[in-house]
Amino acid sequence: MRVIAVVNQKGGVGKTTTSVNLAHALALGGKKILAIDLDPQGNLSTSFGVSDPLVNGLDEVLLDGVDINDMCLNVRESLDIIPAGKRLGELEFEKQGGADRGFRLNKALTRLTYKPDFVIIDCPPSAGLVGMNGLLAANELMLPVASDFLSMQGITRMMGIVNHVESTLKFSTKKCFVVTRFQGRRKLAKDVKEKLISLFPKKVLETSIRENVTLAESPSFGKTIFDYKRLSNGGKDYLSLANDVLKNKMATNNYE
Repeated sequence: MRVIAVVNQKGGVGKTTTSVNLAHALALGGKKILAIDLDPQGNLSTSFGVSDPLVNGLDEVLLDGVDINDMCLNVRESLDIIPAGKRLGELEFEKQGGADRGFRLNKALTRLTYKPDFVIIDCPPSAGLVGMNGLLAANELMLPVASDFLSMQGITRMMGIVNHVESTLKFSTKKCFVVTRFQGRRKLAKDVKEKLISLFPKKVLETSIRENVTLAESPSFGKTIFDYKRLSNGGKDYLSLANDVLKNKMATNNYE
């Protein structure tokens, strides 16, 4: 079971967009997927059409010890999600449990009665206790990076946090990067991707996600890009990205 946490402290880089559409793309390819909304804002849930503010979900698993299997909702063929739940943000203020508080999601996943091929965790844009549960539950990290200068700065800070956590707790996860909001005609976008590949060789996924308005529009309808406009550039790119993930296809400096 591959457990992928999609993480980045910086907002606006396509973290939830990537979580939602990668999960659905993998499901369309015949894989069994569990998507977990670990962001108290609940945007992953909304993007799959689960918009009831009173719905229970991961909050009850992490705060009250409810069985994780009882919180799974089927939203597409071969695709279940666990919504964030209205109380998830309260985990940040949890005082009981010491260091084990960061491993609650990790332990909950061991209790799944079925084993999906992939668990995709949409993490919050912070390094607090909620986000830490995502890092410590995953065996892979995916870091979306928008093709602009500030995103490169943000990813450097994020990697510093990840490296510190892994060094302190003496574990390591596989890491990959995906370039988002890519505009191939812009020199800056090409330079950012080139820089990312040079900093993290063989860790940048081959497919870049092009800037595409349909990716921004689809969540407002409770739809993924494949429900909304499958043949758009966004749909094509996320199908290609899913293939990269399955086949471990990484970019090189000759990506053009």
